[in-house]
Amino acid sequence: MSPWLVVALSVLVSACGGDSSDKAAFSSRAELGESLFADTNLSLNRTQSCATCHDPERAFTDGRTGSDGKVRAVSLGDDGTSLGDRNAPTASYASFSPAFAFGSRSRFNSQQSDYEGWLGGQFHDGRATDLQAQAGGPPLNPLEMGMADRAAVIDRLLENPDYVDSFEALYGADIFDDVDAAYQALTDAIAEFEKTDVFAPFDSAYDRYLAGDTDVYDVILHPKAALGKTLFFSQQFTNCATCHQLNAQGSKTETFTGYEYHNIGVPVNQAVRAANGVTGQDTGLQNNNEAVTAASERGKFKVPTLRNVAVTAPYMHNGVFAELDTVIRFYDQHLTGSSNTINPETGVAWANPEVADNISTTELRDGSLLDDDDVTALVCFLRTLTDSRYEALLPEDNLCD
Repeated sequence: MSPWLVVALSVLVSACGGDSSDKAAFSSRAELGESLFADTNLSLNRTQSCATCHDPERAFTDGRTGSDGKVRAVSLGDDGTSLGDRNAPTASYASFSPAFAFGSRSRFNSQQSDYEGWLGGQFHDGRATDLQAQAGGPPLNPLEMGMADRAAVIDRLLENPDYVDSFEALYGADIFDDVDAAYQALTDAIAEFEKTDVFAPFDSAYDRYLAGDTDVYDVILHPKAALGKTLFFSQQFTNCATCHQLNAQGSKTETFTGYEYHNIGVPVNQAVRAANGVTGQDTGLQNNNEAVTAASERGKFKVPTLRNVAVTAPYMHNGVFAELDTVIRFYDQHLTGSSNTINPETGVAWANPEVADNISTTELRDGSLLDDDDVTALVCFLRTLTDSRYEALLPEDNLCD
């Protein structure tokens, strides 16, 4: 082709609106973030991505199993041997967590006063202020994706022409001139993806019921689930709503967490500690956030969302409990006179709290004792909080029939 013809065609394309964004593989920051979220090339050995520990097919949790065939309590790193010390929390509905800050919030369906203290953030201890800050952590964590530094991550991006074109189109032609700016763009794109309704569809049976879908009445209004719903939102019978209700009842954007921080007396996961060799206490909020040093914050962790809780076992910040039934009985054992004195998973009394300081006894000792039927009812209600795409993951039993 004649060089003059090439020039003429270039001018024509430019005149018709052609620019760098036209050739970009990803037309939006969220689309770019979706690809980055699933890209294993952003880990040292090219085996792990964000989606490895936050699998979109497993309600954005880590569904990988160990040698015993059970879902691991903590995640395996990119090197194939490293084990963390905390359970990977679901990324579902994470975008609704407010930026980490000290503040207050109104409580609903609770006999307790409104909350004042640390709120929000990402990770179990709030050490990342927001989604973008959280996205920057795993690639550089030696126990996770294991990259040496930000420059190493950006070098992996530069290997991919589609990324180069898209980053330059979406963040500026000079984005790769500054490693820190490029890394910030990477985390921004992932955060934008996490803000989409892929992560927060609000389409569980509970949501469909609120919207007037009569097809789910047989689920929500089943005597067991209905009792569980009544118990959950009760001011008298349980303390569930105190920490796990964000808005007034009936809200269409209820996330089932107030993003508060509490120590509820969770015991050490001895099996995990034996495997990963970690020693010392995990003091949660107080240990992992430079803004929080007071001894009064020892042992506190962020209250998690209950959305998809029925399909995101194991439970607690360290994955110490395998069953939702166990979690509810664990809460009940804090009440005076509780019959739930034995951990059903171990067959012995509940182990001592890892951190015995600052246990939220005011909240934990509120409410009435639960019997077996109440526990079942609460499990059945919590199952109705499962996003429609994950309903196939619900246990195949007749518990709620």
